Amino acid sequence: MAELLSDAEVEAALGSLPDWQRAGASITRTLKCPTFPAAIALVDRVAAAAEARDHHPDIDIRWRTLTFTCATHSMGGITDLDVGLAREIDRLAAEG
Repeated sequence: MAELLSDAEVEAALGSLPDWQRAGASITRTLKCPTFPAAIALVDRVAAAAEARDHHPDIDIRWRTLTFTCATHSMGGITDLDVGLAREIDRLAAEG
């Protein structure tokens, strides 16, 4: 089972995730896609990656704007699972 990251570990991880920020017991990123279909396509790619990891983000869809929130709810905070998923979301977003 994943272990909670310390505040220092979360801050260090966010240092290599410049588009992410801490929001209490989670990390979050908001991005804008060029079109609504592009946003939904990104959500589909993230969903497939999350399913493969058996670790799922909360996703808020507002037309072309997506907000991803990662937290390990069963642990009540941020773990390496969330940092890894954030990195994968960044990779998928960069692919376009």
